[in-house]
Amino acid sequence: MSIGLLGLLDDVAGLVKVAAASIDEVTGMAMKAGMKATGAVIDDAAVTPRYVQGFSADRELPIVFKIAKGSIKNKLLFLLPAALALGYFLPWAITPLLMIGGAYLCYEGAEKIYHLLAPHQAHVHETHLASVAVNPKTLEDEKVAGAIKTDFILSAEIMAIALAELPNESLVAQAVILLLVAFGITFAVYGTVALLVKADDFGLSLASNNAGIARTFGRSLVKAMPVVMSGLSVVGTAAMIWVGGGIIVHGLEGFGLPQIGHVIHHSSEVAAHSVPTISSVLAWAVESAGYGLVGLAIGAVLIPIAEYGISPAWKTIKGLMGSEGTSAGH
Repeated sequence: MSIGLLGLLDDVAGLVKVAAASIDEVTGMAMKAGMKATGAVIDDAAVTPRYVQGFSADRELPIVFKIAKGSIKNKLLFLLPAALALGYFLPWAITPLLMIGGAYLCYEGAEKIYHLLAPHQAHVHETHLASVAVNPKTLEDEKVAGAIKTDFILSAEIMAIALAELPNESLVAQAVILLLVAFGITFAVYGTVALLVKADDFGLSLASNNAGIARTFGRSLVKAMPVVMSGLSVVGTAAMIWVGGGIIVHGLEGFGLPQIGHVIHHSSEVAAHSVPTISSVLAWAVESAGYGLVGLAIGAVLIPIAEYGISPAWKTIKGLMGSEGTSAGH
């Protein structure tokens, strides 16, 4: 009997080892899949801080928390099931949907540049697209909604890139790995954003309550953060255009139109061979610039389309839905 018990314990120990190895394998694959999406993660972290600019310090972390909650909701309730379902039932639909999301990112980024270069015309353009917030609460809600909408596109790209690394895994393994990626990336992005938006408060506290090196560091941090935040805003805008352009270029390649992608890739190779000492950096820079130019062109085309086509049509649909609701109420 004792021998049987020892045998059972040995079997249990073996099962535990197998389970532990499986967990290690799943965790390792989740980390690998997440690393493949690093570019999009950086873009997400760069884009988000601009949504808390202009608000009082006591509202910064609550706004970041709202966006983070919306982000994890996007990933768990919508993107993860949709990715698994599309990958299983309609794999051909993933690329066109990603291209639509990429076009939206191009539009968002181009609109920011348009606002910078022609603020008056951009203001008129924005009044055509949406109503102006009349109080801080409404403004905060609009900013949060805009951030969550942008996060949805970036999160979709992150989940799609991660899923592409798991073609031979079972549906359950894909679900578990994507779940780990969703939580890990959301925590990394919004934890970093929270640190960034509160860094100036931390610096002010050091400068006010300490002396010597701590006070000097605090003052330097306070002075540096506006520059850092402005830089992140620029990086975020560039990232939206670059990522959107890249999604569309790769999507076109999937539909048998590789010409633009080939030109960009060939240009990056030529640049890399011209300066071998920094070949990898130069190749990346040229390739990113190529995607950015494509994204900027697409975004520029979409600005008038959104103003004179999509926005009026959407307002008409909303008006019809509102009138139907009013009629039903009566």
